[in-house]
Amino acid sequence: MEGVTLTIASILAMLALTLRPHYALAVYIATLLWYPNYLIVSVGTIDITAARIVTSALLLRCLADSQIRSRFVWSRLDTWVTLSMVVYVGTYLITRPLSESLENRSGFLLDTWCAYMVARFTVIDRSAFVTTIKCIAVTLVPLAVLGMAESATGWRPFTLLCGNSPAFIHITSYNPRWGFTRAVGPFNHSILFGSCLVMFLPLVYYLRCQKNRWQVWAYIVSVVVFIGALSSMSSGPWMMVIVAILCLAMEKHPAWIKPALIGLGLSCILVAAASNRPFYHIFFSYMDPLGGSGWHRAKLIDLAIEHLGEWWLIGYGGRDPDWGGELGMGITDITNQYLVAGVEYGILGVIMLCGVLAVALRGIVSLYKRSADRELRSLCWSFGSMVVSVAVVWTSVSFFGPPTQLFYSILGMIGSLPNLAGSEFSSATKVNDSVRYAEFLSCR
Repeated sequence: MEGVTLTIASILAMLALTLRPHYALAVYIATLLWYPNYLIVSVGTIDITAARIVTSALLLRCLADSQIRSRFVWSRLDTWVTLSMVVYVGTYLITRPLSESLENRSGFLLDTWCAYMVARFTVIDRSAFVTTIKCIAVTLVPLAVLGMAESATGWRPFTLLCGNSPAFIHITSYNPRWGFTRAVGPFNHSILFGSCLVMFLPLVYYLRCQKNRWQVWAYIVSVVVFIGALSSMSSGPWMMVIVAILCLAMEKHPAWIKPALIGLGLSCILVAAASNRPFYHIFFSYMDPLGGSGWHRAKLIDLAIEHLGEWWLIGYGGRDPDWGGELGMGITDITNQYLVAGVEYGILGVIMLCGVLAVALRGIVSLYKRSADRELRSLCWSFGSMVVSVAVVWTSVSFFGPPTQLFYSILGMIGSLPNLAGSEFSSATKVNDSVRYAEFLSCR
């Protein structure tokens, strides 16, 4: 499959080099969603995916285009994302052999910082951004339908691409849940499949604010993507869906957010006091939509606290923390993105991860409060819903592969929000306030 992968990647890279920037970004995201990440091109010990080839081509195109560069303005989120990369790369260089570090971190930067910068460069105005989201929405529909079919029938069509390739071993098999197969699509884990769909659900739902047919199609596509995410039959995506929908529903009642957060905080304190154990034990025991291994996730946090002195400085230096024995497994499966950051990079890695989320959310909230454009406020709410849903699900899931690249791409879109705020989105800015308000109500 290496020849096929290289051919397809070359075609996609050419499209990324020749299409308009926003269409090129849509091609890159479609590559992440549809082309299996486990089909690679090996050059010595270096593994190159189709998405990495497209990323490199698109980033070079942006850097070489003076018109694209002239529209780029550095932001606070850019600073935090770049500083986090310094921590993630620097710690790796300290704790691993140099040759291994350079090879590993090169791929890591392509999947994270480069994915972020590609979105920052290409999202330059609202109309182009909306076109990109529409293209992504069209791409998501067949992917979600594939997940439904896979869940109902158990047939995994993407395994046919592997043949006798060793890549086949990366596609995990699961026991059915409630009689349904856990759909994986072109990914190698059902959690990754469902998470990728949910990350775009708020942005697809935002398209209801557009004129003409998209006012209706946005609802239809949102329902299809929602069911597709559920077809993963994994608790992580299900939890993510619940949080995203709750956040989107709160858009009509923003005054409820503060009381809800206060109530949640008080509930955690009361539950911990009443049960005489940490509140997260209760959370993971009873808030798992599918009744998965909540005890495992709670125990991970306990172990991280107990062994804080071993990892807080620079992590475990690439070694397994040897918590597997206490978790009933051979190796330590860290299903928590925050703990992964700690184990890999130390406490500073956790701080940088949380800092990036906080800065992104702060920028969204700030623009939401300052803007009088109701469509832009709705877009901010959609981005905020995505960030919150990811931040919550990371307590029980760790991303790798395409979900990481997609997250940083969406993060790059958030970093470009000032570009979207500074341009005209529709003719609504040219009509009187009563018409604008009527249009806003129609999209809610």
